[in-house]
Amino acid sequence: MRLFIVLCALFSLNLSADEQFPAWELPNTQVHQLPAQNSGRHYEVWVELPPSYGKTEKKFPVLFVSDANYAFPLIRSIRNRLGAGGQNIEDFVIVGLSYAKEDNPTDSRSLDYTPTNILANSKKRSKHLTAKAYGGAALYAEYLRQQVIPFVLNHYQVNPKRKLFVGHSYGGLLGAQILLTQPATFDTYILSSPSLWFDAKTMFRLEQQYATNHKDLTAQVQLYAAEFEQIKPGPRYATRVDLLADMKLFEKTLKSRNYPGLQIQSQIIADEDHLSVFPSMISRALVKLLPGHGPYTPG
Repeated sequence: MRLFIVLCALFSLNLSADEQFPAWELPNTQVHQLPAQNSGRHYEVWVELPPSYGKTEKKFPVLFVSDANYAFPLIRSIRNRLGAGGQNIEDFVIVGLSYAKEDNPTDSRSLDYTPTNILANSKKRSKHLTAKAYGGAALYAEYLRQQVIPFVLNHYQVNPKRKLFVGHSYGGLLGAQILLTQPATFDTYILSSPSLWFDAKTMFRLEQQYATNHKDLTAQVQLYAAEFEQIKPGPRYATRVDLLADMKLFEKTLKSRNYPGLQIQSQIIADEDHLSVFPSMISRALVKLLPGHGPYTPG
């Protein structure tokens, strides 16, 4: 009843809710405008500082996450809740990589996170390829290396040797491309349900090129896929691509190279699908890769 009265009052004054009430802002967060010099596309960099930031001279790990609209507030909430003040998960700085302002999320991520212009290679456009353009990942990765990472390192109390990347689906595909082209960009890669199927599994061809020209790949790589991301009968199982099988093949292929500097593992998360897996995935990844001072407490 109270909400109804407030709304009636607003309508009677011809005012919108936005004009009456301020937007909710996430504490300890900052937004930076950082347009890409190499493409002219306008991005924001979102930064979240942990509660202990500024209270110590310690340089914090820094986690860069794609698809920031969804993943940034989620990781922030999970870290603050599950982390137990640094006991279960070490405090770290979160950097959210926003979509381009001129695009909707689908068009932005489809261009920036994919390795090839799949539309140019297809005689007939697939109904699953709904974005305006694809194939801008190399340019976007260059933007991360030349602008975003230096900006964060110069402005925040973070450890340059503890840079983590996390991406899901196309974001995981982007992470795989960076791993196989400029692996030193990040120290740890968390690749969740990476879209390795893209453009006839072109990422496996890129892997072969890297193996031909390199004797080592120095990185820690953690791969995740959901139980239902395989083709089987049932409403939650995949019907078009087997992300789980692709992930296992990617892991097997990289392990077969015997790179001295590569640490790689995978995990299949039970009772999850492509849409539901990210919260479970990132909880596991943070506990494993950024353990707190302990002892671990479940609350």
